[in-house]
Amino acid sequence: MKFWTVTLFLILTTLCSKAQVNTTFLENLMRQKPEQFGDILNNPNDYRVQLFYTQIDRDKNNVPHFKEFSYRLNPSEYFYPASTVKMPLAILALDKLNTLNIPGVNKSTMMYYDSVGARQEIIYNNPYSINGKQSIEQAIKEIFLVSDNNAANRLFEFMGQESIHSKLAEKGYNDAYIRNRLELGRTQEESRQTQAIDFFNEDGKKIYHQDAQYNKQQLPYYNAFLGNGYYNGDDSLVMKPLDFSVKNRIYLNDLHHILQSVIFYDETPHKNRFNLTKDDRQFLLKWMHTLPTESQYPTYDSVDYWPAYCKFMFMGAEKSPIPSNIKIFNKVGDAYGFLLDITYIVDTVNKVEFMLSGVIYCNKDGIINDSKYDYDAVGYPFYKNMGRLIYDYELKRKKTFLPNFNDILP
Repeated sequence: MKFWTVTLFLILTTLCSKAQVNTTFLENLMRQKPEQFGDILNNPNDYRVQLFYTQIDRDKNNVPHFKEFSYRLNPSEYFYPASTVKMPLAILALDKLNTLNIPGVNKSTMMYYDSVGARQEIIYNNPYSINGKQSIEQAIKEIFLVSDNNAANRLFEFMGQESIHSKLAEKGYNDAYIRNRLELGRTQEESRQTQAIDFFNEDGKKIYHQDAQYNKQQLPYYNAFLGNGYYNGDDSLVMKPLDFSVKNRIYLNDLHHILQSVIFYDETPHKNRFNLTKDDRQFLLKWMHTLPTESQYPTYDSVDYWPAYCKFMFMGAEKSPIPSNIKIFNKVGDAYGFLLDITYIVDTVNKVEFMLSGVIYCNKDGIINDSKYDYDAVGYPFYKNMGRLIYDYELKRKKTFLPNFNDILP
C-alpha cells in the first residue's frame, strides 16, 4: 500500500512540476487591440503567425522562474528561419572552441579559410576587424550587430552540417537543421562540404589545422511547399509553390530556448547547456544588445544602420533612438516573406524583463523572390505593437521581488 502511495505521489509531483504552456493568454491580450491585431487574428493561416512569450518572476535571491505562453505554436507549420539560425551558429562556434581546448586557439585567433572544392573562396582578411583578419570573435560581432551573412557562413564552415545537427540534438533540439549557407545558392552536395581552416598565432605561426568536413549523414525531407509562385535564378516566374523541403529548419520555441539558455545560463538544465565560459556568455550578451551606432571594429554608417536596426520587437522599423532604459537582446531574420525576432527585453529603470519571440509571413501576393514583401506594411508594425503590448502588460504586472540585472548588464 505504501509502495503505491509513494509511486502515485511521485507521478503526480512529476506531472505538476512540468511547466504548462498557456495557449490562450496572448490571443486574448491581442484581441484587446483590434485596430492593431484584428486583421492578423482574423486571418492567422495567411500570416502563419507563431508567438512564444516567457514571463519571468524573480525570488528573494534574484533567481528567475518562468511561465510560458504561446500563440499558434505549431512545429508542423514550416517557416523559413532566415538569419535567426546565426544565433545558434555563434553559440555553437564558442562551444566548439571550448571543446577543442587547444592552447592558443580561441575566439580572437586569426583564421585562414582554404578552398577545397568548386565555388569555394580562399578567405583570410576582414576589412571590418581591428587587425584586418578573420576570427570567430569578429564573425559573432557582425552577426548580432547587422546580421551579416558572410560572417555567418564563416561559422558554418567552422562547424559543418553534421557537427551543427549533432550538437543541437545533444542539447535537446533534435529537429533543428542548419544545412545551408546564407545567400550563396549552393547545391545540396556543396552544402555538405566545408572548407579547410587554419588558425595562426600573432606571429603568423600555424597552431591548428581543421580538415575540410563532409557530412555523410542522411538529411530529412520536410515536404514543405509555400507560395503561389516564385522567381527562379534566371528571373523567370514559375507558377507553383517553392520547395522548402531541403532548406534550414528550426522551431520557434527552440530558437527561444536557445536564447534563454544564454541569458539564464545557470537556470538551464545541465543537459541543455552549451559549453560556454563566463567570458563567452558575457561576450554574447554584450553583442546581442550592442547597437550598430555603438560599435567600433566593425564600424557602420548610421544612415544605413540606424540605432534600432535589427530590433524589430518593440521598435519595428523606427529610426529614432531606443530609450536609454531599454536593452534588447535578440536575433532577427527576414527572407522569402518571413519576418522573425527572438528577443529578451529589459527595462533597467522600471525593472521589467520578458522574452518574446515570433514569426510572421508577410507576402499577400503569394509570389516568392519578387522583392515585394509586406514587411513595412505588416511585419514591422506587428512586432512594434506586439513588443509594446507585452511591455505595457509587464509594467503593470505585480511582482513580489524586482529583478537585479547585474549578471546580465554588468
